[in-house]
Amino acid sequence: MLFTMPLRFLRALTLVLLLQPAGCSQNLAVESAEPQPATEAQPPNKEKPTNRLAKETSPYLLLHAHNPVDWYPWGDEAFAKAKAEGKAIFLSVGYSSCHWCHVMERESFVDEEIAAYMNEHFVCIKVDREERPDVDSIYMTSVQIYNQVTGNGRGGGWPMSVFMTPDAKPFFGGTYFPARDGDRGAGTGFFTLLKRVQEFWSTQREAIERDAESITQLVKQELDRPRTSADSTIDPTILDQALQSLADQYDPEYGGFGFTPTNPNRPKFPEPPNLDFLIHRLQSGKLSEADTATATKLLVGTLERMEMGGIRDHLGGGFHRYSVDRFWRIPHFEKMLYDNGQLTSVYAEAYALTGREDFKRVVDEMLAFVGREMTDERGAFVSALDAESEDEEGKFYRWEKAEVEKLLVPAEFKLFAQVYGLNAEPNFDGAYYAPQLSRTPKELAEQTGMSATDLEQALTRIRKQLLAARDQRPRPLTDTKILTSWNGLMIRGFADAGRILRNESYLTAASRAAEFVLAELRTEDGRLERTYGQGKSALNAYLDDYAFLTDGLIALHRATGDEKWLQAAADLTAKQMELFWDEKNGGFYFTSGDHETLLARGRDPVDGVEPAGNSVAASNLVYLGTALDKPEYLERAKQTVDSAAGLLQQAPGAAPRLCVAYQAWLEATVP
Repeated sequence: MLFTMPLRFLRALTLVLLLQPAGCSQNLAVESAEPQPATEAQPPNKEKPTNRLAKETSPYLLLHAHNPVDWYPWGDEAFAKAKAEGKAIFLSVGYSSCHWCHVMERESFVDEEIAAYMNEHFVCIKVDREERPDVDSIYMTSVQIYNQVTGNGRGGGWPMSVFMTPDAKPFFGGTYFPARDGDRGAGTGFFTLLKRVQEFWSTQREAIERDAESITQLVKQELDRPRTSADSTIDPTILDQALQSLADQYDPEYGGFGFTPTNPNRPKFPEPPNLDFLIHRLQSGKLSEADTATATKLLVGTLERMEMGGIRDHLGGGFHRYSVDRFWRIPHFEKMLYDNGQLTSVYAEAYALTGREDFKRVVDEMLAFVGREMTDERGAFVSALDAESEDEEGKFYRWEKAEVEKLLVPAEFKLFAQVYGLNAEPNFDGAYYAPQLSRTPKELAEQTGMSATDLEQALTRIRKQLLAARDQRPRPLTDTKILTSWNGLMIRGFADAGRILRNESYLTAASRAAEFVLAELRTEDGRLERTYGQGKSALNAYLDDYAFLTDGLIALHRATGDEKWLQAAADLTAKQMELFWDEKNGGFYFTSGDHETLLARGRDPVDGVEPAGNSVAASNLVYLGTALDKPEYLERAKQTVDSAAGLLQQAPGAAPRLCVAYQAWLEATVP
């Protein structure tokens, strides 16, 4: 949507920002030696001064508990103080595995002079975006709208930095700012920005409040607008249109989606919902020969290139969050549970379709990693591993050639260098290597003159040695909070892999996690809570929590036939319908009807790096409607699809997982 409203104050303030460096982009089994314990965010040190974040459970918030900034968590106390003292609010939103979030903390939030100015003139709120996706979505939308109305050409990202009125209406925002002018190029520093905002607030408050009201109305318009259309009829041709849309976005050389020749270094994300759609179209058996070839090319081409690239951790298993380039070569090094959960399902299903052993190996290595590094003692899955260690992004994962050569015997080093690109120039920061396959596994076997089996056995031994050495390094931070929705995605991953690969240990892992979430993150009245940490659950759950967990329970039912998982899925869906259903437009709101009142309620139908809650909920309704003989659920599923008819008709490739739900509805209802 193009916003052209003339906001005088915003344009004036933008003039002070000559250049703003980017933050973290928005979209944005081998056995090994036992690793060292993961580094975790520790409870606040009682000997140091602490702020209000010391009482929080989020590891990200706890990292800021000793900042000299007088941080408040999101809540009534902060807003009451701002109103009572007539101060503007500074909102900082980030997450534990965000490299630039840590950089801004080290540069600005631990700076005594900057902190003192913030404390004197602002009420400062810190939010973990993974705990509060509702808050994050509203203010990220406000930043994007601000960027459009001022025409500054910037995008969104994290850390997100937003200035608001005392009643939470945003009037200025950006992402990362260096501490002082000139610290990173010609950009305006955060300290200068604080002073300029305070100057405007003290002299032109009425103008700011008028512009903030205008921005707020645009945010509400964007997030609360219905996605239905005058003609809400969806027919099966939408599935062909979605396939063509993905084909139009496909990178024919390196796989993945969203590549444009004019911007080859645009970050590239795995986008599992796209791959899930391709899998379901191929599984339907209803594609033409030409469309089968297209869907196969898009699916296999993407999975193959991701498998080869540096976005995959070739030593420890699993995938990093995204690639900073078109080629999947160099990632942002954080590892997120939601990526690995979805990609487990995708690679397992792709193995079932193709029989490719390398796809199976990706699954086994990924689940070995999750079991080793992202599973707590009770079987639940933790959220993320940081991108940095020792204050440097990627330091834990990078290698110097001499270091590898020292760890291996000459024949081993020769083979590893040939396979993983150490014979070429360094590919990371000019001096280091992020290991990645130089060719496909089949091509490597031919090049080395070894059988595929012999080559993999030799590489397994080498990777085991290097992983053992890597595990002795200082480790990245582990974000130990347990999120209901992301656990649902990982439960499905383990369940799908257990079913397809016939691996009982994977089903056991899925069951343990499901039992934990249902026991610890479900209240006595059947409601879910969002997050668990420090031995307790907290925060009202969102649509994604209900939908994704139900999806995981359905996957367990498919894999085991155990009726308890079907019943738990049915119970959660009934509660979800009670709390989130939109009686007027169909489908589900993102927040429950009794949720805290914010600027907008919101219901985003777009599938991104995670699927939209409505997309997953629609699929769940089809499965439960069929399994439980509830035709009313099938009707609700169709209403959920129809509620996004406008989006599907305009851009079917933007909601591929919703197209999966529609295909499932067709298969369940149309003879």
